[in-house]
Amino acid sequence: MAQPPTRIDQHPALSELAELVHEALGQDRHQTTLMLASQLGVPEVEVIRCLPDGASTELDIGRWEELVRSFETLGKVHVILSSGAATLEAVGEFGRFSSTEGFFNVQSQSLDMHIRSKELASVFAVRKPSHVDGHETVSFQFYDRRGAAAFKVFLTFGGRDPSAEIAGRFAQLAGQFRKDDPSAAQGLPAD
Repeated sequence: MAQPPTRIDQHPALSELAELVHEALGQDRHQTTLMLASQLGVPEVEVIRCLPDGASTELDIGRWEELVRSFETLGKVHVILSSGAATLEAVGEFGRFSSTEGFFNVQSQSLDMHIRSKELASVFAVRKPSHVDGHETVSFQFYDRRGAAAFKVFLTFGGRDPSAEIAGRFAQLAGQFRKDDPSAAQGLPAD
């Protein structure tokens, strides 16, 4: 059975972390969430959950494959994969999907990814200033069971703010794949 979305205001530890994240971003809005997580000694996913002003929306991880397949309609995107030792960035298009022996494959002419879907634990739609130049980025960020970034798909990465078309497509996908929030039915604010 799916867990209800985490409400920061209902968890003292998350409320305290949210204050630290808000304070850090108040000092430097452009820093990466990976670096902020390292500074705070928490998994990156917890920083994402605590982003201020509705900057992150948790999506339904149970629909991860449908979401990834929808990226084919986005054209060129900026994909970031990080491990404990390196970060790889690629610009390409999603497509040529297949599943083989526990991997979900993306093998277009410009991207070659093999996703271990059993390791995926959460996904978010994120709006945040770029650490490169401060322009707004919009992205879909997938996290593993340890709370580390599995991969991130940026519709914009820097150099310009999202066009109306990109912002609209991002909002449409974020709404379509949003994780059910029982508080919304009760008229309570979402996290």
